[in-house]
Amino acid sequence: MLDVVWLIPAFPLLGFLLILLFGRRLGEPAAGYVAAAAVFASFMVTVGVFFDLLSIDEHHRSHVVTLFQWVPVSSLQIDMALLADPLSVTMALFVTGIGFLIHLFAIGYMHGDPKFSKFFLYLNLFVLSMLMLVFGENLLVTFLGWEGVGACSYFLISFWHTRDSASTAGKKAFVTNRIGDWGVMLAMFLGFQAVGSVSYGALNSAAESGSLASSTATGIALLLFVGAVGKSAQFPLYLWLPDAMEGPTPVSALIHAATMVTAGVFLMTRMNPMLAAAADWAPTIIAWVGALTALFAATIAVAQSDIKKVLAYSTVSQLGFMFLAVGTGAFVAAIFHMVTHAFFKALMFLGSGSVIHGMHHEQDMRRMGALRKVMPITAGTFIIGWLAIAGVPPFAGFWSKDEILLFTLARSPVLYVIGLVTAILTAYYMTRQVIMVFFGEAKWESHAEDNGAHGDFKPHESPPIMLFPLVVLSVLSVLGGIIQLPSFGIIPKGLRHRLEDWLHPVVAPGEAVISGTSAYDAKVWLALLAIGCAVVGIALGVLVYGRRKLRAIEPAILADGWRYDRGVSAFMGGPGRKMFDAIAWFDAKIVDGAVNGVATAVRSTSGSVRRIQTGNVRSYAGVIGIGVVLILVWFVVLRGVM
Repeated sequence: MLDVVWLIPAFPLLGFLLILLFGRRLGEPAAGYVAAAAVFASFMVTVGVFFDLLSIDEHHRSHVVTLFQWVPVSSLQIDMALLADPLSVTMALFVTGIGFLIHLFAIGYMHGDPKFSKFFLYLNLFVLSMLMLVFGENLLVTFLGWEGVGACSYFLISFWHTRDSASTAGKKAFVTNRIGDWGVMLAMFLGFQAVGSVSYGALNSAAESGSLASSTATGIALLLFVGAVGKSAQFPLYLWLPDAMEGPTPVSALIHAATMVTAGVFLMTRMNPMLAAAADWAPTIIAWVGALTALFAATIAVAQSDIKKVLAYSTVSQLGFMFLAVGTGAFVAAIFHMVTHAFFKALMFLGSGSVIHGMHHEQDMRRMGALRKVMPITAGTFIIGWLAIAGVPPFAGFWSKDEILLFTLARSPVLYVIGLVTAILTAYYMTRQVIMVFFGEAKWESHAEDNGAHGDFKPHESPPIMLFPLVVLSVLSVLGGIIQLPSFGIIPKGLRHRLEDWLHPVVAPGEAVISGTSAYDAKVWLALLAIGCAVVGIALGVLVYGRRKLRAIEPAILADGWRYDRGVSAFMGGPGRKMFDAIAWFDAKIVDGAVNGVATAVRSTSGSVRRIQTGNVRSYAGVIGIGVVLILVWFVVLRGVM
């Protein structure tokens, strides 16, 4: 199967082309089934590649398939090549697996949409782009997919472009990501200048061998991190992701769980030798950005009323945990949390889509409540996602978040405390969401007329094609932690650190050493502390929103995202615009003016000289004669005097 790894991106490409050519004829729901079948076929090939790699000795679990020579320019020789190794296959498994479930859900969710076929056209293109990103053998192939997911995010976020908010959100996502893309481009240029290649193998080998200067490695690592900050929505470039909720809910699930926002974490993990070769302060910066982003987004989530925006800020926060892991050298923990997050976050986004579908497109949680009675399957599966993200054992999120916190404490107690506070807030605001949506008073009854139902409005459970993905994802959210269980005495040795062993050829295993205690004791006590934080957060949520024993604190500044987005908009529309206008004036008047001035001077001078060229032979003879006389005067008279 390794030689046909190209089939993994080829199937979504085939689905894209079929819908592009025959989408209108296929119509609804056939176009959706074609798109879903293409992604499922890609998933099955990925499973085959996984087992092929698993059967090979770990030191040889890397296979490159070169499709053709892409850029043959002097010393810049770049192939369109795909790299199948444990990291790329791990990414592809959940991209295609969860992507398939999202496609199925979307068939029901997008029922009746006039642009049904076009929606699935974009979804297949999105999956194709993400697969090119993760399978790229070099930075340029990855960058092709990197730009592809950026373009698809614009298409899908602004899919309902007749709404001003949707079209604005699409443009915002596109422009914000361009800032990060600048960093990736400069990293490629610097890498080629230093190594003569943009291949991951060449770049990482140079970093590991020490032939790459520390300053160069630091520059490449931090420039790649700039790209990761944009694509994976970290502070200060996170602000596009909450607005991305303007797209259809399956898009939100695909962006947040299976594609795009995971790209930055993947890229930093792929280039982990470069980060290891960088100056010590570079990983520290990454860890602090991740930790502060996680805390910052969690504080905003506690005051959101839109069911999808709570999940959006939650994604920003969880991505912060992943970058905290990257910055502390816990690359396996970062990938582990990425996988488990894909399970429970896809579950909750699709669950929110089921709620929105059942509530006739209502998204305000203040108009919900008691939906567990009328949407029992949606409620049950969403609750499983809530327990997973809150960090309750044995759900998947507990294991991955606990491993990140363990490594964080070994590197920085201050960052560890920030992580614990964020974990408490996560459990709190997710409990708030579950209670507001599924428990308490059925507030949708009093808002029936606002929904245009004139008293006949009643939520309903979603159709089976939308519920099936929820059930599968809920199972994964429960069992997903088994891929990387810790070294506890009660856990069989054969089940411990499976993901770490699998990723070992790509990522060197790390060791979290807590001074003053044994590794086993540290893991036990820290696990108990993490469980305690989850319990505290859930208890606070129940007391505030369930039993109403405590007053809810939801200041307007948090609901407005600390007014950061508003401040950026005010700056860009005021001083920023003036600054850009000044730069444009400087470019037009000074830069272009200098160039145009030289051209004008040359044109004027040449015009004056051109007048000498009269075409009259007698004039030319007279000028020649004058020249001869002047030369004679010079040689005879002046030279003689000297």
